[in-house]
Amino acid sequence: MSPSNNVNIKPPQVLIVGAGLAGLLLAIALQKANIPFEIYERSKFVRPLGGIMALNAGIFPALKQLGVYEDLLEISIPSVGFNIYSGDMSTIALLKIKGEKELVGYDRVVFTRPEFYQLLLSKVPAERIHYNKKVVSVIQTKDDVTISCADGTSCTGDILVGADGAYSGVRQEMFKQMQKENVLPVSDTQEFNKGYVCMVGTTRPLDPTDYPGLDAETSSAYQIIGKNTHYSWSAFSVLGNRIGWNVVSQLSTLEQSAEAKFGNAEWGPEANEAMINDVKDFLIPFGNTTMGELINATPTENISRVYLEDKLFESWHHGRVVLIGDACHKLLPSSGQGAVTSMQDAVVLASCLYDLTSLTSEGIQEAFQAYRKEQFPHVKEQYEASQINAKLIYGQTLLERCARYLIFNYMPMSIQAKASSKGMAYRPQVSFLPLVPKLGTGYVIPQKLSKRYEESLKATIAV
Repeated sequence: MSPSNNVNIKPPQVLIVGAGLAGLLLAIALQKANIPFEIYERSKFVRPLGGIMALNAGIFPALKQLGVYEDLLEISIPSVGFNIYSGDMSTIALLKIKGEKELVGYDRVVFTRPEFYQLLLSKVPAERIHYNKKVVSVIQTKDDVTISCADGTSCTGDILVGADGAYSGVRQEMFKQMQKENVLPVSDTQEFNKGYVCMVGTTRPLDPTDYPGLDAETSSAYQIIGKNTHYSWSAFSVLGNRIGWNVVSQLSTLEQSAEAKFGNAEWGPEANEAMINDVKDFLIPFGNTTMGELINATPTENISRVYLEDKLFESWHHGRVVLIGDACHKLLPSSGQGAVTSMQDAVVLASCLYDLTSLTSEGIQEAFQAYRKEQFPHVKEQYEASQINAKLIYGQTLLERCARYLIFNYMPMSIQAKASSKGMAYRPQVSFLPLVPKLGTGYVIPQKLSKRYEESLKATIAV
């Protein structure tokens, strides 16, 4: 049962710009809190990246609270490790942490990004999402915030959430105001870190007899690091006898980075014939498959060429505007934490909005500060981990190859298990719903219920 808004203030009217994963999960949480919201999406419709993604224990308790976890299991399969090969199919490392599920309490799971997106989308009332609404200006006053869109429409609310990706229009508008007030950190004006270009896709259903391991109960996962090339590539089996794949090219110069950039595109479905020709003969350990075979077995609309970049912004909010997900931190996908941290943002922000003390500028600032204070240290930790992991699984320099050899061959499994457990110790839950009990033998940062929610429970018991 959802909690009621039995407080002395009315709930805030929340404007969410961006109908991506973070924006949708925030909307789902706000529904549970009876906080009104509207979502404004710049595209006519959202077409998520055609590849796969993975989630772990860092977000599962919150997904259980919000009624998403069980549905997620229906579209995913467990991932219990992966094998790392050289381009000639010689083994570099077999990474599987023994007893990881007992330690953290959950399996990691893999699934296609479009299917997970549709799952979240199904949980949000269609009438709350407004498409083809590109924000062109944001005006804040002491009492409210107004967005104006390219189609001439506008909307006013108490709080504006920028969930509109790495090239967030909301962030750009927020930064303009901060620059006028001379409070924008210099680091936030700098460009994203650039280093990789990636092509991703998911095949149509394949015949398991042609691809050994495709129909296994857990994901068959392979990471391949090329020799004498700037490419690395991977393949993961997913539900429905399909293979999710990617190819990553390491960029060595600023000139290459500039050439590789596709305007402000992030997850667009842009194919690149030159890259396909480069990688079509690369081997994959699914019965000596080639990357070209997987690409040919992938519907064109399921192939995307994307530019990998990363940045952690210092400024996450200003006035009545707050940012979540890629709008305030873009991580490399090397550690699989980008989606996890983005959705954790949504969970923590929803809890802070539930506990608003007032709709004044001061009350809203207090909530935003609490949100950033909780999330920023954990995001920073994962941001740094993603950079290290990228060097290990994508890196082609001599130093990166040496580091990969030493870590994969000489790091004790006990240290790997400890690092894995530490990375998933932070599992924020929605503070205004019953907490999900801890699973696993490893340490988990304790959760707290909202004081307001606890008071409402006591009042309900008293009645």
